Amino acid sequence: MGRLLDISQVTAGYGSITVLRNISIGVDAGECIGLFGPNGHGKTTLLQTISGLLRPAGGRISFEGTDITGARPRDIVNAGLIQSPQGNTLFGDMHVLETLELASISRRARRGRDENLRRVFDLFPQLGERRSQKAKTLSGGERQMLSIGCALMCSPRLLMLDEPTLGLSPRLKKELAGAVGNIARSGVPLVIVEQDVEFLLSLTQRLYMIEHGEVIREIDRANAPDHDSIMKLYFGEAVH
Repeated sequence: MGRLLDISQVTAGYGSITVLRNISIGVDAGECIGLFGPNGHGKTTLLQTISGLLRPAGGRISFEGTDITGARPRDIVNAGLIQSPQGNTLFGDMHVLETLELASISRRARRGRDENLRRVFDLFPQLGERRSQKAKTLSGGERQMLSIGCALMCSPRLLMLDEPTLGLSPRLKKELAGAVGNIARSGVPLVIVEQDVEFLLSLTQRLYMIEHGEVIREIDRANAPDHDSIMKLYFGEAVH
């Protein structure tokens, strides 16, 4: 299997502020990876750069062997590289069903709209029960399910999730982890940003720790350090 997503020596930021510094990350075909590290150190910036929302100042991004560096977001979405962003970015006055149908606006997604809708409702039965409710009336967990559901309506060839369990209760976090696991087992490769490393290790094959816009550690699940060692990584202590 070849490399699905290849980020090579990418530098990006906001105006004169550089956030990502020559960062290199890869996702192999059929693989799920996790990104973790302190808040404000570039994880979300990396996803926005991959998605075309930020134009990199240097480096190269390729998806399925095609150079997408600086491509328009709509073209990246049409290629099947889909991001479910952090936080509540839904249109509050739109109903659940309307929101999901709107997400399948691209030509390739429209072809699979009915199948994808069934898949979303199977994965998140609560959304099926609330299909006529406005998004703003949903609970925090249900809104996160709807956000991921919108991403699935785009027929992703690679799905990027930015802190999908942020602010959720332990029960909802466990429920959402099960749903994300089902997505992975269905064959959709994932890039997941999360602070909970144990959560990531349960879903992914490899982790990248990002600090100050750089990859400072790559961790293979089969040889992952214990919890205490990972905490030392967070606080800057050497781990051997």
